[in-house]
Amino acid sequence: MTPDEILRDKLRKIEALFAGATTPGEKAAAGAAAERIRQRLGQTAGKEKSIELKFSIPDVWSRQLFIALCRRYGLRPYRHPRMHRQSILIKAPRSFMEQVLWPEFQELSAALVAYLSEITEKVIREEVHRETGDAEEVEEPTRIGR
Repeated sequence: MTPDEILRDKLRKIEALFAGATTPGEKAAAGAAAERIRQRLGQTAGKEKSIELKFSIPDVWSRQLFIALCRRYGLRPYRHPRMHRQSILIKAPRSFMEQVLWPEFQELSAALVAYLSEITEKVIREEVHRETGDAEEVEEPTRIGR
């Protein structure tokens, strides 16, 4: 499998986990997983009042992922005028946000960041310079007269 296919498979498995998939067949059905999460949100919304929650996500890739994940589950991410781009508001039941949306986002984001880091390092190593480690740390020169 290519790195891209591995990432896609991992993302599907994370979604299946948060959808509450219990059997191998359910875990394989990624589209059904998203639908089960939307149904879970609908059930929660019927029992619990939706509240407005603010998320601050400075990383552009993670923010793009969070917004797409919200939209996938039928939530409408928004911001008010003059708010920073990293600020995202969502109206949904708190329990859904805390138990499903945010934990799923964190796992998906970690997988995406690891993938992007790996690809970036590979390209730099192959096209710029083979050594991609951090800058070395050297002692500061001795100061005279101080």
